[in-house]
Amino acid sequence: MNARKANYAKEKARQLQRTLYLAAKEKPTRRFHALYDKIYREDIMTYAWKQIKANKGSAGIDRVTIQQITEEYGEKRFIQETCGQLRNGTYRPSPVRRVEIPKGDGRTRPLGIPTLRDRLVQMATKIVLEGIFEADFKDFSYGFRPKRGAHDAIQKIMTTVNEGKIYWVVDVDIKGYFDHISHEKLMMLVERRVNDRRVLKLIRGWLKAGIIKDDQFYESELGSPQGGVISPLLANIYLNYLDTIWEQQFSHIGTLVRYADDLVVLCYRKTEAMEAIRILRTVFTRLELEMNLEKSKLVNIWDDDVGFDFLGHHFRRLKVARKGGKEAHILRSFPSKKAMKKMRATVKEITGSRHLLHKKINDLIGELNPKIRGWRNYYTQADKGIANRFLSKIDWYIRRRLLIFWRKKHHRRRPSQGIFELLQREGLNSVTTWKRKSTYCPR
Repeated sequence: MNARKANYAKEKARQLQRTLYLAAKEKPTRRFHALYDKIYREDIMTYAWKQIKANKGSAGIDRVTIQQITEEYGEKRFIQETCGQLRNGTYRPSPVRRVEIPKGDGRTRPLGIPTLRDRLVQMATKIVLEGIFEADFKDFSYGFRPKRGAHDAIQKIMTTVNEGKIYWVVDVDIKGYFDHISHEKLMMLVERRVNDRRVLKLIRGWLKAGIIKDDQFYESELGSPQGGVISPLLANIYLNYLDTIWEQQFSHIGTLVRYADDLVVLCYRKTEAMEAIRILRTVFTRLELEMNLEKSKLVNIWDDDVGFDFLGHHFRRLKVARKGGKEAHILRSFPSKKAMKKMRATVKEITGSRHLLHKKINDLIGELNPKIRGWRNYYTQADKGIANRFLSKIDWYIRRRLLIFWRKKHHRRRPSQGIFELLQREGLNSVTTWKRKSTYCPR
């Protein structure tokens, strides 16, 4: 695809988003009716396709891959065909391909994979609708939004607790959130801003398209499948109902911080935290959702006895030394036990299988380094000092696993002199941000 054309499409798409955002912000009750024709504009579709390609992803039920489109079918032809189907009304959503993704606790998470054409139309629709709903979304919502992310949510928690009087945290888990979204209530919330019948028909079509699992078709009466391009936006629209009620009526009770379906409420007193739980359960009932009582908890963070997990981080008040020999308790953030276990499992998967012994050690380092950099960038940004202490354990584990690999490959029981210097020469990265002159791995 021509780079100049792609950049032009990106600029035009962002210009449209800004226009719709400003119009929605100016009139909070305005309903937009002329949106469908913008979805199949060629510049919007071109920008949407560029994002689909960047996201990569597997094929849907039709088994058509991005590589087949780019190398055989033709990107321009695919985009123009999709525009034509939308224009003449022949486009129909296909069922999503359901796969089960293993989780760290032995269970699986269902993932729905739409076809490439459905992903393209969903992305174009998301581009058009996102600016409208961004005007309504609240500042304490951080998940799957432009120029916002997990680090912003984590920093909000750290700042709120350390700069205010926060001693109680309501840690909330919504039971099977994406699988229990009510289609009718979601569409009512979408219709508060969108009055274009053809756009509403598109969204209903994706919600009702059904799933294919093990070659068997299942109807979808509830939920928005995880994996769909537009699902995160729809999920935010649904929980924005909670955000709006909280901001208008209950912000005095505590500070709500939400990342998609993960949320915490930061409170001063226990009575306020208990009231927050009651309010949340009431709102969830209206939305036909359920609080997971096994995973949700009320935490007293007065001292360092207990903490809570959020977005892969563990938060706990710990002692720090102040000037003059004084001590203070401040909220610290470091990788959770679950995150540490997942990192170790990933390292073991890359280094542990015997069929990898034909590889060179720098091949394994090449696989590990992107993971290492990702972990370092994610976990050290909020609280570098204490995070490094925990991540150094992952560093040790990585070097230990590579040492075991090297012994098996070379049939040696005792470590060779200079093996850890070899790892450093081959460019093995560190999960910590510490600067080291040499790499050390204790027995």
